[in-house]
Amino acid sequence: MSRDLVNRHCRRLPGAEVSDPWGGGHDAWKVGGKMFACIGAMDEGVAVKTPGPETAAMLIEVGLARRARYFHRSWVLLPWGVDEEELAHRLTASYDLIRGKLPKKVQADLVPRG
Repeated sequence: MSRDLVNRHCRRLPGAEVSDPWGGGHDAWKVGGKMFACIGAMDEGVAVKTPGPETAAMLIEVGLARRARYFHRSWVLLPWGVDEEELAHRLTASYDLIRGKLPKKVQADLVPRG
């Protein structure tokens, strides 16, 4: 797993855009202006949103993820080395969570995810 792999996957998600909002080499992936994935400047892995703190705790407990510093407890850090299929699943799930919470008008303006 690498920054390039994460960026290639996220780039394919409808309406996904990347920026470096804090400067210094972050890749913050957003949909509708809301972040769903972030690679920090330290390049330790990618932070993603989970459905809630319980899911995040479970992923940490089973060793798939670590606590994502500076993020809410519902976010986890997937360290480099996580299986590519798991990575793709978690990125897409995070995207779907964030996209689903966008205002209906913003959602309607996005290309449907196929």
